[in-house]
Amino acid sequence: MSLRSPLSKAVGLGSAKHGFSHWWWQRVTAIALIPLTLWFAFSVIGLIGADHARVMAWLGSPINATIVLLFVLTALYHGQTGVQVVIEDYIHTTWLNLTLLLFVKFASVIMAVLAIISVLKVVLGG
Repeated sequence: MSLRSPLSKAVGLGSAKHGFSHWWWQRVTAIALIPLTLWFAFSVIGLIGADHARVMAWLGSPINATIVLLFVLTALYHGQTGVQVVIEDYIHTTWLNLTLLLFVKFASVIMAVLAIISVLKVVLGG
């Protein structure tokens, strides 16, 4: 028989450390993606039937380029965080867990860099 209370046994064992951060950023990015997605959808609908030059001119605008980058980077971070939580919750083999987490993070970074370079190339006329 132990004289320790159930609370003293549980202190320091549970989550509520890094898990809250993932949960919080998932919600923040989800809320940010609502107006960004609506803006992006209406913009793409407005460009239906446009020629290549008009689309490049639209993306060449600093405001549109900035919002497109915000949309893409927020979506990538939101997706990466969500997939990370799923991997941490359901993949229990240590080496596979680590491998998948590294793959997801590297893929997200590569896609983010490609998006930034692509938009900057259009904006700067490269």
